[in-house]
Amino acid sequence: MRVALVHFWLVGMRGGEKVLEALCRLYPDAVIITHVADRTKLSPLILSHEIRETFIAKLPGAKKHYQKYLPLMPRALEQLDMSEFDLIISSESGPAKGIIPRPDALHLCYCHSPMRYIWDQYHTYRARAGRLSRLMMPLISPRLRLWDVVSAARVDQFIANSSFVAQRIQTYYRREAEVIAPPVAVDEFRPAPPDQIGDHYLMAGELVSYKRPDLAVAAFAKSGRRLRIVGDGAERRALEKIATPNIEFTGRLPFAQLKEEFARCRALIFPGEEDFGIIPVEVMASGRPVVAYGRGGVLDSVIPGETGVFFDRQTPDALEEAIAQLESGLLQRLDPGVLQSHAGQFSEAAFTLQIRQAIADAMQRFSKPGTRVRNMGAEHAQKSADSLV
Repeated sequence: MRVALVHFWLVGMRGGEKVLEALCRLYPDAVIITHVADRTKLSPLILSHEIRETFIAKLPGAKKHYQKYLPLMPRALEQLDMSEFDLIISSESGPAKGIIPRPDALHLCYCHSPMRYIWDQYHTYRARAGRLSRLMMPLISPRLRLWDVVSAARVDQFIANSSFVAQRIQTYYRREAEVIAPPVAVDEFRPAPPDQIGDHYLMAGELVSYKRPDLAVAAFAKSGRRLRIVGDGAERRALEKIATPNIEFTGRLPFAQLKEEFARCRALIFPGEEDFGIIPVEVMASGRPVVAYGRGGVLDSVIPGETGVFFDRQTPDALEEAIAQLESGLLQRLDPGVLQSHAGQFSEAAFTLQIRQAIADAMQRFSKPGTRVRNMGAEHAQKSADSLV
């Protein structure tokens, strides 16, 4: 089969790109198609594949200001000639699924999220956008929403990275989606000896508003508990101004040091609402529990009372109540091995097995009588899935 992997843009290595890497290993001869690629920021695995860019990459400043060209991306996708490909897997968070496939080709969409900035987080994004963007968004967004729904009809099978995203796909596209969690490098993490566990809590990730680092800072400034904040971002300077001496900012850390932080903290603080949330899984793989806002992707990964606790309101008091609940029960009976074992279900091996089976099932379900490409593809995919069982 000729396989295409369509990814929204390639300007760094984050969670979406880790999914793309897993798909690259699954299909080593696949062609990668994206709006813009900054090859200086990509992994050797992704660079080993042929990468094709849409005309967006030729526009001024595209590598840095690619999001400014969002209104042109539907046209860029629809101008692509996809007739050579038998299987197309689009990786959707920005515009990616809107390609026009051959009638007998199979198109699966692995959806990290419907475009947040035109759907449920539209008002949040507009509030913090620049003046020109705030003026343009009400003009552009209705047409983008219409195209987004229409292009969803070109997808044979949706796969969501969490139950939360599957619900959003149902709400905005009126389509069912199978849930397959993204791959997490859980084997890279190990619990620390009990005598190396610190008395501090940890927050890690990009310091941007939707992740609610302000909530963690406010709660710990009030309680006086120790908090280490790993990461950097647009909110850091404002957070440092309101932080008290018990709150420490480390900035970004090398991976080896980050693993130590995960394994030696008392627990992870996760106050935002995210589509999946890879860091909570990495921390559980390190044998430590999670204190999380009980909405979004963490509902699929954290088991309250066993691997963490939830709070149901994004307020400092609600976060502090959850920490007190953790301190009064779970920490005392915590078994790091149980948390590590629980995190193991989100490994890349598990992802690969599930995605192969999903592709095999889709090829059989959507094959048409006399359609040789899909029938051959279904047989090939089924053998691949069977080989892993």
